[in-house]
Amino acid sequence: MSSAILKERQEQICRTESGDKFSIVCDKESLAGAISQRACVFCGSRVVLYPIADALHLVHGPIGCAVYTWDIRGALSSGPELHRLSFSTDLQERDVIFGGEKKLYAALMELIERHQPKAAFVYSTCIVGIIGDDLKAVCKKVAQEKGIPVLPVQSEGFKGNKRDGYRAACEAMFNLVGTGDTSDIPPKSINILGDFNLAGEIWMIRELYNRIGINVVANITGDGRVADICRAHGASLNVVQCSGATMHLARMMKNEYGIPNLRVSYFGVDDMAESLYSVAEFFKDKEMMARARQVVKEELEKIFPRLMAYKKALNGKKAAIYVGGAFKAFSLVKAFRLLGMEVVMVGSQTGTVEEYKELQEITAPGTIIVDDSNPLELSAFLQEKEVDIFVGGVKERPIAYKLGVSFCDHNHERKEALAGFSGMLNFAKEVYSSVMSPVWKFMPRMEAQDD
Repeated sequence: MSSAILKERQEQICRTESGDKFSIVCDKESLAGAISQRACVFCGSRVVLYPIADALHLVHGPIGCAVYTWDIRGALSSGPELHRLSFSTDLQERDVIFGGEKKLYAALMELIERHQPKAAFVYSTCIVGIIGDDLKAVCKKVAQEKGIPVLPVQSEGFKGNKRDGYRAACEAMFNLVGTGDTSDIPPKSINILGDFNLAGEIWMIRELYNRIGINVVANITGDGRVADICRAHGASLNVVQCSGATMHLARMMKNEYGIPNLRVSYFGVDDMAESLYSVAEFFKDKEMMARARQVVKEELEKIFPRLMAYKKALNGKKAAIYVGGAFKAFSLVKAFRLLGMEVVMVGSQTGTVEEYKELQEITAPGTIIVDDSNPLELSAFLQEKEVDIFVGGVKERPIAYKLGVSFCDHNHERKEALAGFSGMLNFAKEVYSSVMSPVWKFMPRMEAQDD
């Protein structure tokens, strides 16, 4: 197993042991040649802003950048679907030599005229950062001529990693906040940050908040609308789920408008219930808290008997987790625990020391905790721990299947709602169907165990 780990990577891997001092290095650039599972800065910004459905999204760069991020999230819209179109300036060799500003200006003018968006986001890519096109000047000129916000996203891929892309996206969005009318927003209102409406999840979450008496001002960014983001500063609270992606925006809104924020998660029974309770507690409303408890009771009565049936079959099975942000992993560990399963490996692309420390506290001794892993390491960990299911994204799926391990997609490409109470039931059903499939009996690793 040690041969799968590069010497320079060893400090980013930790095995939890009782009584040992926890130590891990993270939040650093990926090691050259390690083939990190991380995405680039541009991709990070694109996945955050993409779900804003009535905005134009234009990639200023080679066509490959636009193709790679075309319809990159399973983010649904209840109205316009302009976000699902992928536009690019398609920079060629001539543009690299002489500059692409004129091409960008022409593309923006044509696209805005044709599609009539409420705003436009213009993404910078690696080559644009190298040749020095002035995105801000072009965007400012088009905004004045067309009368809509045209926002540069400074997301040159080479200047960091996916987390830096999140920051660039938040800074672009912040230019919209504070420009809309807030006169009709009631006092008990929130913004939902960090949910991207995969498989319609934000509609489920909004409905739960509405049932306890909460008004949602803006979805940032799932099923998002430019006008809602413009008036988001009128909310009393920012509720942040994917903290890595949108916490920077929450902090900027707190500094500028004094809006406090809460970190929540909508995955798993415990965290979904706590998300409702924490908001009710923030508003110090006893009736709201009573409604929240009633909603949780009603939802659990629907799903708990079926969850226990799945637990009976899955009890003692082993799970491995590798996701984009470590905060999501907390909920997954709790969800597997509810199903009687043991998490033996957990990691993320962009976790912090504090987040990994918290993971160490909620996992069993011997659990592998890894930051910014690569396919070779992940393969070795799965084999060493003899896991029954691997939870990850599209880049992790082939690793699992090549090793004969079942897989659950918990990333932004998925089409199954896994958030909320009903989402927990969907998750349990998917885990059960994958782990208990008879196909794994014919895999070499299982045949070796039988022998």
